[in-house]
Amino acid sequence: AVVSLAPGAAEAKTTIEPCSGSDSCQALLGYTLYADMKVSEVAALFAADPAALLAANALDFGAPGAAHRILPMGLFVRVPTRCSCADGVRKSVSVRYAARPEDTLATVADVVFAGLASADQIRNENGLASTDPDAPLDAGQKLVIPLPCVCFNSSDNNLPAMYLSYVVQVGDTVPAIAASYETTVTDVMNVNAMGSPVAAPGDILAIPLPGTLTN
Repeated sequence: AVVSLAPGAAEAKTTIEPCSGSDSCQALLGYTLYADMKVSEVAALFAADPAALLAANALDFGAPGAAHRILPMGLFVRVPTRCSCADGVRKSVSVRYAARPEDTLATVADVVFAGLASADQIRNENGLASTDPDAPLDAGQKLVIPLPCVCFNSSDNNLPAMYLSYVVQVGDTVPAIAASYETTVTDVMNVNAMGSPVAAPGDILAIPLPGTLTN
């Protein structure tokens, strides 16, 4: 459901961003690697261009074999994506995933995609009947993974901006998140239509970044 903002918060933005038409924008997904992975493997998981992935993380994409560089488990990377209008809200829904042996909706959501999608969202997106997030999936089963993103006209306070979808981690605070991305608590609260500067682990916040991938 679309969040309706209170009258006094008419200027606030919300991560559930109503939209219409076929317009799209560039956005970023904040992703924590669940295993040692090649740059090309991370790119393939999100249907991203390996060179764009390297550029978004200020890695040298001109080096020989850069796409096959091994990135360590636990590394946080910014994944470039197209943010499009789907079902009246901003989503990146182009990602396709083939289930592996031992996969469940819960592990796909929480481990493989690091909390960027929930088990319920994946189940609903794919019209799956089972409500048990821990039930094994069929190996090779094709899933569409809905990922959160925002555009907000690619601006923040009338300046060019690109938005990062950030999954709040245990121990995170909104002030620390804001400081790490050189923005303000007030701006994070406004962008995400937050009533207080408190976020719980697993929440997904839209973080405004300067409008170039390399910053």
